[in-house]
Amino acid sequence: MKALADSKIAVIGLGYVGLPLAIELAEKYPVTGFDIDQSRVANLNAGIDFTKEANLERLQYLLSLSNNRSGLKFTNEISNLRGCNIFIVTVPTPINQFKAPDLNPLLSASEMIGRVLKRGDIVIYESTVYPGCTEEDCVPVLEKSSGLTFNTDFFCGYSPERINPGDKINTLVNIKKVTSGSTAEVAEYVDRLYCSIITAGTHKAPSIKVAEASKAIENAQRDVNISFINELSLIFDRMKIDTNDVIEAAATKWNFLKFKPGLVGGHCIGVDPYYLTHKAQALGYHPEVILSGRKVNDNMGMFIANKVVKLMINKGQTIKKSRALILGVTFKEDCPDIRNSRVIDIYSELEQFGIEVDVYDPHANALEVKQEYGIELSNNLEHKYDIIILAVSHHEFLNIDYNALKSGINTVIFDTKAFLDRNIIDARL
Repeated sequence: MKALADSKIAVIGLGYVGLPLAIELAEKYPVTGFDIDQSRVANLNAGIDFTKEANLERLQYLLSLSNNRSGLKFTNEISNLRGCNIFIVTVPTPINQFKAPDLNPLLSASEMIGRVLKRGDIVIYESTVYPGCTEEDCVPVLEKSSGLTFNTDFFCGYSPERINPGDKINTLVNIKKVTSGSTAEVAEYVDRLYCSIITAGTHKAPSIKVAEASKAIENAQRDVNISFINELSLIFDRMKIDTNDVIEAAATKWNFLKFKPGLVGGHCIGVDPYYLTHKAQALGYHPEVILSGRKVNDNMGMFIANKVVKLMINKGQTIKKSRALILGVTFKEDCPDIRNSRVIDIYSELEQFGIEVDVYDPHANALEVKQEYGIELSNNLEHKYDIIILAVSHHEFLNIDYNALKSGINTVIFDTKAFLDRNIIDARL
């Protein structure tokens, strides 16, 4: 097995996962960051990062290095990967409209890598998958594209990403990394490679499947826990009890897990459970708990919209042609990531009532929102509204003059995040 010092690394996919990884690795190894998006590559080469995950000064420094021991360059040309011997795949693994895994980006990346794969090379996957996907789905593509034999000519590893977009405290190097390899020797190499950049340390799993499963369950567990709290919020709403008040009271016990109700979207929690359930169903098992949790969480946007309409009726408002403002469209606070945002569920449900809906988000990219969801973001807050829904707790939203946005005394203000002063809202989740 090659020495760490001889590693020439390619990171495939330069989004929220790939870019921070490429930057950390480039401090110690020569790294080529690859992305099929030519504009993304051009922006990064110019020191521009729309994800806001990169330290731009550090990025510029690494781009300026020109030695064989470290440094970073970006490309969308496959030929520029031929000199690499370690390929780390960080492409997205979404779900399709039927909530089944969409492996097209992963398999396309594998086919591309196969075209430049050489004897002795290692392919490490970080993309979230179901247990068995690396060896059962990706490896055959690598073999076919390269003409090489797995575990004889080339090898694989799996190290699940644990990036938390927008989090400047729990960063890549501060989160323990699970590692694995297709042979004992490769597993040791992969572990040492990540150990060289992860200050929190690593955990070497006994197999690739175990590492894949660990990623699937860490997010499925969180999804189920949130779904329990969301279901409680549906129950407590009928009892006219504030869910967050109940949580604060229960949290006085030392072993209570303080999850909060809310919309569950994003690239992990709202997606990963479907990868696990897909594999379970393929093996003839129907996962009751995981899928019931997903059903509860997927319906929260509809509940919020309907709750708001009921509040309007109670205030004597006319529903049709009323005007609503949704504050926030990203999947979490203070972050530009719009992947799998469930705010769209509120938006769509309100529109079906005949309500005119504006969406304002200072963190989201307007073009991305238009392409992904067909929504034109408002550039400013210049109208009066019959409904105001705080959907994402961006810090800027604390400074808004909500009274100035109200069309009148009957305007409904709903807080999905228990973020605003309770004196100015009508209800919260």
